[in-house]
Amino acid sequence: MTRVVLADDQVLVRAGFRALLDAQDDIEVVGEAADGEEAVRQVSRLEPDVVLMDIRMPVLDGLAATRRISEDPALGRVKVVILTTFELDEYVFEAIRSGATGFLVKDTEPADLVRAVRAAVAGDALLSPGVTRRLIAEFAARSKEPAMAAGLEQLTEREREVMALVGIGLSNDEIARRLVVSPLTAKTHVSRAMVKLGARDRAQLVVFAYESGLVRPGWLG
Repeated sequence: MTRVVLADDQVLVRAGFRALLDAQDDIEVVGEAADGEEAVRQVSRLEPDVVLMDIRMPVLDGLAATRRISEDPALGRVKVVILTTFELDEYVFEAIRSGATGFLVKDTEPADLVRAVRAAVAGDALLSPGVTRRLIAEFAARSKEPAMAAGLEQLTEREREVMALVGIGLSNDEIARRLVVSPLTAKTHVSRAMVKLGARDRAQLVVFAYESGLVRPGWLG
Protein backbone atom coordinates (compact mmCIF):
# COMPACT_ATOMS: atom_id res chain seq x y z
CA MET A 1 0.00 0.00 0.00
CA THR A 2 1.42 3.40 -1.04
CA ARG A 3 0.88 5.98 1.71
CA VAL A 4 0.36 9.61 0.66
CA VAL A 5 0.26 12.99 2.44
CA LEU A 6 -1.48 15.89 0.70
CA ALA A 7 -0.13 19.41 1.29
CA ASP A 8 -2.23 22.19 -0.24
CA ASP A 9 -3.90 25.23 1.28
CA GLN A 10 -7.04 24.73 -0.81
CA VAL A 11 -9.52 22.42 0.90
CA LEU A 12 -11.28 21.48 -2.34
CA VAL A 13 -8.02 20.52 -4.03
CA ARG A 14 -7.13 18.23 -1.14
CA ALA A 15 -10.62 16.75 -1.08
CA GLY A 16 -10.53 16.02 -4.80
CA PHE A 17 -7.10 14.41 -4.65
CA ARG A 18 -8.07 12.37 -1.58
CA ALA A 19 -11.24 11.02 -3.20
CA LEU A 20 -9.33 9.99 -6.31
CA LEU A 21 -6.37 8.40 -4.54
CA ASP A 22 -8.36 6.64 -1.82
CA ALA A 23 -10.43 4.99 -4.55
CA GLN A 24 -7.32 3.07 -5.65
CA ASP A 25 -6.70 -0.36 -4.17
CA ASP A 26 -2.98 0.29 -3.68
CA ILE A 27 -2.97 3.93 -2.48
CA GLU A 28 -4.05 5.41 0.85
CA VAL A 29 -4.09 9.10 1.86
CA VAL A 30 -2.83 9.05 5.45
CA GLY A 31 -2.61 12.79 6.14
CA GLU A 32 -3.35 16.33 4.97
CA ALA A 33 -1.72 19.70 5.56
CA ALA A 34 -2.84 23.25 4.79
CA ASP A 35 0.63 24.84 5.04
CA GLY A 36 4.28 23.85 4.73
CA GLU A 37 4.97 23.77 8.44
CA GLU A 38 2.13 21.36 9.04
CA ALA A 39 3.28 19.32 6.05
CA VAL A 40 6.73 18.83 7.57
CA ARG A 41 5.17 17.77 10.88
CA GLN A 42 2.82 15.31 9.18
CA VAL A 43 5.60 13.79 7.11
CA SER A 44 7.89 13.45 10.15
CA ARG A 45 5.11 11.75 12.12
CA LEU A 46 3.60 9.57 9.40
CA GLU A 47 6.64 8.86 7.18
CA PRO A 48 4.55 8.42 4.01
CA ASP A 49 5.86 7.11 0.70
CA VAL A 50 4.82 10.21 -1.26
CA VAL A 51 3.99 13.83 -0.48
CA LEU A 52 2.01 15.89 -2.98
CA MET A 53 3.33 19.36 -2.13
CA ASP A 54 1.87 22.67 -3.27
CA ILE A 55 4.38 25.51 -3.65
CA ARG A 56 2.28 28.49 -2.66
CA MET A 57 1.15 27.91 0.93
CA PRO A 58 1.02 30.07 4.09
CA VAL A 59 3.38 29.88 7.10
CA LEU A 60 6.01 27.91 5.17
CA ASP A 61 5.95 27.52 1.39
CA GLY A 62 6.30 24.19 -0.35
CA LEU A 63 9.85 24.87 -1.49
CA ALA A 64 11.12 25.39 2.06
CA ALA A 65 9.10 22.41 3.28
CA THR A 66 10.63 20.24 0.55
CA ARG A 67 14.12 21.25 1.63
CA ARG A 68 13.41 20.37 5.25
CA ILE A 69 12.09 16.96 4.30
CA SER A 70 14.90 16.16 1.86
CA GLU A 71 17.56 17.25 4.38
CA ASP A 72 16.21 14.98 7.13
CA PRO A 73 18.10 11.64 6.98
CA ALA A 74 15.21 9.92 8.71
CA LEU A 75 12.93 10.82 5.78
CA GLY A 76 15.24 9.66 3.01
CA ARG A 77 12.67 7.30 1.53
CA VAL A 78 9.92 9.94 1.28
CA LYS A 79 9.29 11.16 -2.28
CA VAL A 80 8.12 14.77 -2.67
CA VAL A 81 6.13 15.61 -5.77
CA ILE A 82 5.57 19.32 -6.32
CA LEU A 83 2.10 20.54 -7.27
CA THR A 84 2.39 23.38 -9.76
CA THR A 85 0.49 25.64 -12.10
CA PHE A 86 2.85 25.50 -15.08
CA GLU A 87 2.50 29.13 -16.08
CA LEU A 88 3.07 30.67 -12.65
CA ASP A 89 5.39 28.68 -10.42
CA GLU A 90 8.95 29.80 -11.09
CA TYR A 91 10.46 27.73 -8.32
CA VAL A 92 9.91 24.24 -9.69
CA PHE A 93 13.43 23.98 -11.12
CA GLU A 94 14.89 24.91 -7.74
CA ALA A 95 12.46 22.59 -5.97
CA ILE A 96 13.74 19.60 -7.92
CA ARG A 97 17.31 20.62 -7.16
CA SER A 98 16.32 20.86 -3.50
CA GLY A 99 15.06 17.32 -3.29
CA ALA A 100 11.68 17.00 -5.03
CA THR A 101 11.31 13.83 -7.06
CA GLY A 102 9.32 15.63 -9.73
CA PHE A 103 6.22 17.66 -10.24
CA LEU A 104 2.56 17.44 -11.09
CA VAL A 105 0.55 20.10 -12.88
CA LYS A 106 -2.68 20.79 -11.00
CA ASP A 107 -4.92 20.44 -14.04
CA THR A 108 -3.55 16.98 -14.85
CA GLU A 109 -5.89 14.18 -15.82
CA PRO A 110 -7.01 11.99 -12.89
CA ALA A 111 -5.36 8.90 -14.36
CA ASP A 112 -2.07 10.80 -14.68
CA LEU A 113 -2.24 11.79 -11.01
CA VAL A 114 -2.54 8.15 -9.99
CA ARG A 115 0.28 7.14 -12.36
CA ALA A 116 2.48 9.94 -10.98
CA VAL A 117 2.11 8.70 -7.41
CA ARG A 118 2.98 5.15 -8.45
CA ALA A 119 5.89 6.39 -10.58
CA ALA A 120 7.30 8.38 -7.67
CA VAL A 121 7.43 5.26 -5.53
CA ALA A 122 9.03 3.27 -8.36
CA GLY A 123 11.59 6.01 -9.00
CA ASP A 124 10.49 6.44 -12.60
CA ALA A 125 9.87 9.62 -14.60
CA LEU A 126 6.78 11.55 -13.55
CA LEU A 127 3.97 12.33 -15.96
CA SER A 128 4.47 12.89 -19.65
CA PRO A 129 7.96 13.53 -21.01
CA GLY A 130 6.56 16.49 -22.96
CA VAL A 131 5.41 18.32 -19.84
CA THR A 132 8.65 17.52 -18.05
CA ARG A 133 10.74 18.74 -20.98
CA ARG A 134 8.82 21.99 -21.44
CA LEU A 135 8.91 22.94 -17.78
CA ILE A 136 12.56 22.10 -17.12
CA ALA A 137 13.60 23.72 -20.40
CA GLU A 138 11.77 26.93 -19.54
CA PHE A 139 13.53 27.36 -16.22
CA ALA A 140 16.88 26.18 -17.59
CA ALA A 141 16.62 28.88 -20.25
CA ARG A 142 16.44 31.51 -17.50
CA SER A 143 19.50 30.21 -15.70
CA LYS A 144 23.14 30.99 -16.33
CA GLU A 145 25.18 29.52 -19.17
CA PRO A 146 25.60 25.76 -18.63
CA ALA A 147 28.78 24.72 -16.84
CA MET A 148 30.37 21.30 -16.52
CA ALA A 149 28.57 19.50 -13.71
CA ALA A 150 30.83 18.04 -11.03
CA GLY A 151 31.60 14.44 -11.94
CA LEU A 152 30.40 14.68 -15.54
CA GLU A 153 33.89 13.87 -16.79
CA GLN A 154 33.56 10.48 -15.07
CA LEU A 155 30.73 9.43 -17.36
CA THR A 156 31.40 7.25 -20.37
CA GLU A 157 30.24 8.44 -23.77
CA ARG A 158 27.26 6.09 -23.63
CA GLU A 159 26.35 7.25 -20.11
CA ARG A 160 26.35 10.86 -21.30
CA GLU A 161 24.16 9.86 -24.23
CA VAL A 162 21.73 8.10 -21.90
CA MET A 163 21.75 11.05 -19.49
CA ALA A 164 20.82 13.38 -22.34
CA LEU A 165 17.89 11.13 -23.26
CA VAL A 166 16.75 11.13 -19.62
CA GLY A 167 16.98 14.93 -19.84
CA ILE A 168 14.42 15.09 -22.62
CA GLY A 169 12.06 12.91 -20.61
CA LEU A 170 12.48 9.45 -22.12
CA SER A 171 11.73 6.38 -20.01
CA ASN A 172 14.14 3.45 -19.77
CA ASP A 173 12.09 1.53 -22.34
CA GLU A 174 12.16 4.48 -24.75
CA ILE A 175 15.90 4.92 -24.24
CA ALA A 176 16.39 1.22 -24.94
CA ARG A 177 14.47 1.48 -28.22
CA ARG A 178 16.36 4.64 -29.23
CA LEU A 179 19.78 3.05 -28.60
CA VAL A 180 18.78 -0.48 -29.64
CA VAL A 181 19.73 -2.01 -26.29
CA SER A 182 17.76 -3.91 -23.67
CA PRO A 183 15.69 -2.00 -21.07
CA LEU A 184 17.91 -3.53 -18.37
CA THR A 185 21.03 -2.14 -20.08
CA ALA A 186 19.41 1.30 -20.34
CA LYS A 187 18.44 1.17 -16.67
CA THR A 188 22.01 0.19 -15.73
CA HIS A 189 23.46 3.16 -17.63
CA VAL A 190 20.99 5.51 -15.93
CA SER A 191 21.83 4.09 -12.50
CA ARG A 192 25.56 4.40 -13.07
CA ALA A 193 25.22 8.01 -14.20
CA MET A 194 23.18 8.81 -11.09
CA VAL A 195 25.77 7.21 -8.81
CA LYS A 196 28.71 8.99 -10.46
CA LEU A 197 26.99 12.38 -10.31
CA GLY A 198 25.51 11.89 -6.85
CA ALA A 199 21.98 12.40 -8.19
CA ARG A 200 19.28 11.45 -5.68
CA ASP A 201 16.85 10.40 -8.36
CA ARG A 202 15.90 10.63 -12.01
CA ALA A 203 14.45 14.12 -11.65
CA GLN A 204 17.76 15.51 -10.41
CA LEU A 205 19.53 13.78 -13.29
CA VAL A 206 17.29 15.78 -15.64
CA VAL A 207 18.39 19.00 -13.95
CA PHE A 208 22.06 17.99 -14.22
CA ALA A 209 21.57 17.29 -17.93
CA TYR A 210 20.36 20.86 -18.50
CA GLU A 211 22.85 22.50 -16.16
CA SER A 212 25.76 20.75 -17.84
CA GLY A 213 24.64 21.59 -21.35
CA LEU A 214 24.07 17.97 -22.40
CA VAL A 215 20.53 19.09 -23.15
CA ARG A 216 19.72 22.61 -24.24
CA PRO A 217 16.36 24.39 -23.86
CA GLY A 218 14.23 23.90 -26.95
CA TRP A 219 15.86 20.62 -27.97
CA LEU A 220 13.10 18.11 -28.55
CA GLY A 221 15.38 15.12 -28.92
